[in-house]
Amino acid sequence: MRVLALASQKGGSGKTTLSGHLAVQAQRSGAGPVVLIDIDPQGSTTEWWNERQSDYPALAQTSVARLATDLVMLRQQGFKLAVIDTPPAITLAIQSVIQVAELVVVPTRPSPHDLRAVGATVELCDRAGKPLIFVVNAATKGARITAEAAIALSQHGTVAPVTLHHRTDFAASMIDGRTVMEVDPTGKSAAEVAALWTYVSERLEKNFRRTVFSVPQGPAASGAAPRAASGGFGRRMIGS
Repeated sequence: MRVLALASQKGGSGKTTLSGHLAVQAQRSGAGPVVLIDIDPQGSTTEWWNERQSDYPALAQTSVARLATDLVMLRQQGFKLAVIDTPPAITLAIQSVIQVAELVVVPTRPSPHDLRAVGATVELCDRAGKPLIFVVNAATKGARITAEAAIALSQHGTVAPVTLHHRTDFAASMIDGRTVMEVDPTGKSAAEVAALWTYVSERLEKNFRRTVFSVPQGPAASGAAPRAASGGFGRRMIGS
C-alpha cells in the first residue's frame, strides 16, 4: 500500500481540498481501493466525505497514536493507497505522519506568507529523509507571482509541473461531497487534477521501486505465496 501525506504549516493552503481530489482521482484512475485518512481535529475532510454519494474512496478516521497500527490494518484489508490529510500546524503529530509516508505533498499558494511558511515542513521532511513535492495551488492564470513562486519553491525541493489554478468550481464541488472531476469531467480544473495525480503516482511508484530494491527481499522473493488480505471494505473502515 502506498502512503501519501499532505502537509502544510499554513492554514488555507488548500490541503483538504487537494487531499479529497487526489484520493478520488486515484480511485477513478484504477489505483484503488483508496482510503482517505483524516487526522485533522477540525474534521473538514470527514464532513466533506459524509456528503458524498459514492462509497469510494473509503474514509478512515484515526489519531496519530493509532495511525501506524491502522495503516497495517488497512493494508491487510486490501487498500492500495492511503491519502492522509493533516492539521495545518507543525507539531510532533505531523512529524509522526511524515515518518510513515512514502511521499509528502505540500500545497502552497503563490503568496509571500505561504512561501515563508514552507521552511518548517521542508525541515521535517529532511529530518525524516522523506521526499516532498510542492504543488502551487489556487494560482491566478498568467500572474507573474505564480511563476515567481515556482522558482522560489524550487530552491527547497521538487515543484510539481502541474499548477492548480483558482476557480470557483473547486470550492463549489466540496460543498456537496464531490470533486471537480465529478462536477465537470471535461473542465480545465478536472484536467489539472488528473495531470497532477499522474505525476504524483509516478513519483510514488518510483520511490517504491527504489525502496524495494534497497531492502532485503521478503518471502515473495523466495517463491512463497503472498499472504491474502483479510477483512473487507466499507464506508466506515475505522471508527473515530
